[in-house]
Amino acid sequence: MTLHRVARAADIPEDRGLEVSVQDSKILLLKVGDQLRAYQGECPHAGAPLAEGAFCNGRLTCPWHKAQFRIEDGGLCEPPALDSLKRYPLEVRDDEVWVGDQPLQDAHTPPADDERVFVIVGAGAAGTAAASALREKGFGGRVLLIDRETAGYDRTVLSKFVIAGQTPPDEVPALRDEAFYGEQRIERINAQVTSLDAENRVMQLADGQSLEYDAALLATGGIPKPLELPGAELPQVFVLRSRDHARRILDSAKPGQRAVIIGDSFIAMESASALRQYGLDVTVLARQPVPFAKQFGDSVGKAILALHEANGVVYRTAGEAVQIEGTTRVEAVRLDNGQRVPADLVLVGIGVTPATVAFADLPKEKDQSLLVDGGMRVTDGLWAAGDIATFPLNGQPQRIEHWRLAQQQARIAAANMLGGDEHYLDVPYFWTWHFGKNYDYLGHAQGWDEVEFKGDPNNPPFIGLFGKNGVVTAAVACEEERTMAMLAERMKQPLPVDEAWRLIRD
Repeated sequence: MTLHRVARAADIPEDRGLEVSVQDSKILLLKVGDQLRAYQGECPHAGAPLAEGAFCNGRLTCPWHKAQFRIEDGGLCEPPALDSLKRYPLEVRDDEVWVGDQPLQDAHTPPADDERVFVIVGAGAAGTAAASALREKGFGGRVLLIDRETAGYDRTVLSKFVIAGQTPPDEVPALRDEAFYGEQRIERINAQVTSLDAENRVMQLADGQSLEYDAALLATGGIPKPLELPGAELPQVFVLRSRDHARRILDSAKPGQRAVIIGDSFIAMESASALRQYGLDVTVLARQPVPFAKQFGDSVGKAILALHEANGVVYRTAGEAVQIEGTTRVEAVRLDNGQRVPADLVLVGIGVTPATVAFADLPKEKDQSLLVDGGMRVTDGLWAAGDIATFPLNGQPQRIEHWRLAQQQARIAAANMLGGDEHYLDVPYFWTWHFGKNYDYLGHAQGWDEVEFKGDPNNPPFIGLFGKNGVVTAAVACEEERTMAMLAERMKQPLPVDEAWRLIRD
């Protein structure tokens, strides 16, 4: 290893990092009290420049997707990153900072000195995060990761980039590379769980195999709600939840064709943006006059709708689909008002149902989700996370279909499977992508009595705060990454609206 002179100590700001280069590696220099640290300069999740992130309460928050790391040692605090930051050797000589060109050695896999067996059902966002966290937290027993698909991948890109033709289905990023599973002794089982005996801690697989476990996490996600209409069985009627779904859509879709999207969910509207960019004529059959008004409020919802319409998307609220017309191919969508919308393909985006059919013996909520406590526990020895979990948030039971939230819940479950007592005390966060613009949302506001914006939602950058009884309940923004990264940490405690605006404007 060789040390390289990269900066003067006096050039490193107090409230953010300084990015430097060592050979071909980007390095982030941080001041931690009266000491300096050198970490990898790009977030291990998606490569965001961490120098553009925010420092708050001893944490560094990624500007893009709000992963968090301890500034003291680079340790992972919050996903969607699954790894801590690599740390580099650093020396200060007469105010000059020297950094090594090789990172310090990572922690190794815990020794196999534990006879317990932990089973994770589902290898998506939550399942993969839980498997990673178990090893990170020192569990040395067997980890079995069961899924019908062979490995987890980033589903968030499907509706944003894959069906836009920008990311080939086979290049969708894996959540973990192949080497990770071998190095960490995580055993993957390509199978489907058909039943669960929680009292005796036994699972049955479709191939007849029985698995006994000491602790288990259920992270099976959601199943797209089907369209129950005449003609919905035609081959050009699609849902979008998996890489295979995206591949089938791309195999069918051709620029110049007419796509009808049924629904105005986030998946539906992201798909409208993607298919329009792929060159299709897109019509959205919506239930709401303004998309996302419930989450983002009318101003931002109308701005996103205007963005879609400016790019040629037709947004229709008059008439509900009652039939898909066609004999061997989709020809049109018939509405209940008698109108007919010509179509070459139909994409259904009307929500998901928790994938809990295999867990017939467990009590379920009306929406078929599993009720968990604040530590993600269903019952003794059994936890659940992600789309299938209804959990307490601010004293109210909630089920939230957010990618990052699923990973946070999984890390909490992993800690508690090991005997911890962790609870969800964070701020829900998600992002949505439309025609090249990324919208960030923090919180889970079910109502507000004030809303104020800095900037114009129709002409980003902007940020809006939603308040109730003088406290921030949610924030929405576009092109305000550092500010939202700061709020991701500050909103973990009640944040008065006035104080939030002082932070934003300073």
